[in-house]
Amino acid sequence: MDADVQAYIDGIAPEHRPLFDRIHRLVLAAYPEATVGLSYGMPTYRAGARGLHVGVWRHGVSLYGWDADAGADLLARHPRLLSGKGTLRLRSGEAADVTDDELSALVRASLGACAD
Repeated sequence: MDADVQAYIDGIAPEHRPLFDRIHRLVLAAYPEATVGLSYGMPTYRAGARGLHVGVWRHGVSLYGWDADAGADLLARHPRLLSGKGTLRLRSGEAADVTDDELSALVRASLGACAD
């Protein structure tokens, strides 16, 4: 992993690190060949032509670049996750309500939508 990404990860507040690690694990389980670099100042997972940005903020973790069609099902079940156009906001205290299967489906659809 690139040093800038590792520095970002090392700087994540302890209360948000488990959620970031969970998403990181799910992305790499679905796309072990994915590369991780910084884009827009946050870790970005790339598989083929697509990228999924994962930013850690005061509330927890936000996802950007996710597939809107796949996100529709997730948002139907968890409407509070949508925070503006193209932003899924997972609050660390509430993330347990979203299953790994739901997040994995979103990751697979998002990174597989236009993969080379």
